[in-house]
Amino acid sequence: MVTIADVARHAGVAPSTVSYVLTGKRSISAGTKSRVRESIRALGYQPHVTDRGLSSSRTNVIGLVLPLRAGMHLPGMMRFVTAAVTTARRYDMDLLLMTADDGASGLRRAANSAQVDGFLVMDVEMDDDRVPLLRQLSKPSVLIGHPATARGLTCVDLDFEAAGAKCVDHLADLGHRSIGFLGAPSAVYRRSTGSAHRTMNGFSAAAMRRGVAATALSVEDDHDSVLRATKALVRAHPSMTALVVHNEAALGWITACLRAAGRQVPGDVAVVAICPDELAEQMSPPLTSVRLPAEELGRHAVDLLAAKLDGKQPPPLMLLPPRLSRRASTPDPAAHRRVSS
Repeated sequence: MVTIADVARHAGVAPSTVSYVLTGKRSISAGTKSRVRESIRALGYQPHVTDRGLSSSRTNVIGLVLPLRAGMHLPGMMRFVTAAVTTARRYDMDLLLMTADDGASGLRRAANSAQVDGFLVMDVEMDDDRVPLLRQLSKPSVLIGHPATARGLTCVDLDFEAAGAKCVDHLADLGHRSIGFLGAPSAVYRRSTGSAHRTMNGFSAAAMRRGVAATALSVEDDHDSVLRATKALVRAHPSMTALVVHNEAALGWITACLRAAGRQVPGDVAVVAICPDELAEQMSPPLTSVRLPAEELGRHAVDLLAAKLDGKQPPPLMLLPPRLSRRASTPDPAAHRRVSS
């Protein structure tokens, strides 16, 4: 007797995919549907009640694990969430937002409750205590971010080390030889969040490679902290002519705080931000930025999880290359000198 597993092997798909084609409970590509139906015809498969019910245990719900922690910039995080929600609807799936900071124990409870089919995991630390459990769970997961090693996982992230280096290379190419760096709030570094550490490491390594004097500070996400950090950089390095900012919450105050420290943007200090393009464009002057592709990462994460739910095994780590867009905050000093002369 031909079974659903026989059809799946013949069509080169997972048994769950055959079930979705039969029940219509999930959106399946036209090509895959055609291949499955051709296998059904070729093998003479007749669906049984038990076969038709194979997908009944699916909830069509994804758990989005986004613990609310100190130093997180919620407007920025919501860009990831919105992209994940929108993409999940394409697969006829919903999202369950899990915001408690319960670590591995919270994940285990959710996995045992049969509320979700799989997990998207955010705010990933270098040595994340959720990772050993994610490697063991029968339910698939995708991390937006990556720990120190991606072995046994599926992760998608911006290449933050390359992003930090790209900022330095852009400024060094323009002739800047003393560059400051304002990073995430201190709590983000204390818990070893991967994106923050990798960006600062990439910045520092590129500064050393380019022979650039560099000082990096964390900064809290309030005006007074940004003002103190900006003034501290200027006092410690009066020759500083450029600044890299990896802190979305601080961006709105950077220009005014530099002005309070006696520096104009871009006349005295060029600024590069790591943030979404639309945020950089809203600043005055518009900031040169390395794009934080929140929407793209959210889409990729859901696509990868849907593939795993269909029995596929994507590569462990997808790193998106950084893309820099030049705007008014990093003018060409040589061009400025030519105009002045």
